[in-house]
Amino acid sequence: MVLRPGDELFPAPLRAIPKPPAALYAIGSAEALSAGLAIVGARKATPYGKGCARRFARLAAERGVAVISGGARGCDTASHEGALSAGGVTVAFLGGGCDEVYPAENRELFQRIVDAGGAVVSEHAWDVRPRPWMFRERNRLIAGLSRATLIVEAGLPSGTFSTADEALAADREVLVVPGAITSPTSAGANRLIYQGATPIVDDDTFYDQLFSLFGCLRQEDVRAAGADARAPVAGLGCLLGALRSQAMDLDELMACAAAAGEGVALPELMLWLAQQVRAGSIAQYPDGRYGPALSR
Repeated sequence: MVLRPGDELFPAPLRAIPKPPAALYAIGSAEALSAGLAIVGARKATPYGKGCARRFARLAAERGVAVISGGARGCDTASHEGALSAGGVTVAFLGGGCDEVYPAENRELFQRIVDAGGAVVSEHAWDVRPRPWMFRERNRLIAGLSRATLIVEAGLPSGTFSTADEALAADREVLVVPGAITSPTSAGANRLIYQGATPIVDDDTFYDQLFSLFGCLRQEDVRAAGADARAPVAGLGCLLGALRSQAMDLDELMACAAAAGEGVALPELMLWLAQQVRAGSIAQYPDGRYGPALSR
């Protein structure tokens, strides 16, 4: 398929990035091109980096979150493999056209991505051969389609940094798996944490981020999170009207519920907020607050 910004199926997150693509040339499912989690890292990855990429991609896919990466050797390949192992959806953004498969050894992987309901995508026409500068450009699409970018391994210097830069430019979160301070392949990842990225130090911290970004409980699939997301959960009925009039952060919401005599646990509040955002009843703002949805 060929999708352009004016088309109904063109992914909305990519309309809002600093440099939207003029077109997307895609093979697979258009439904896969929705906001997910980017997982990227070094091409010359260590077993540690590939293992982390595969692990966190699998955990995300198990909860219905699409995994987005670049189809490259190393951590990108491991990310796609991890999502597929869980029966999940994954999207690969290529540097060149989709008919010029690169790397060639991933042809079978790309076919499996398509067969599993995912997509292989490029902003270049089908027969455009990949050039080095195209991979740097495609990183903005990986970051732009994602609610957050998880970097599992990166040295100094590192092309992976450009994906982190693009995520920040698009007002997306940057998550990083730290490595040993003596490991050259983790020097860049550790530096990103020093500069303020969110560290992912174990499964629990990863689940916390999935919770914040997608409303995923640890044993919950986001695709099955409530048939009627507009209906208030017991104990939260007082908040919807308040949020439709003013923006509040989590502390303010907890205080508001308590003041109304409707005490609620933070996990339940986070899940309810995610459901309301998906339903369009409220919006989450770049500063983390929740409030009135923008008129469409």
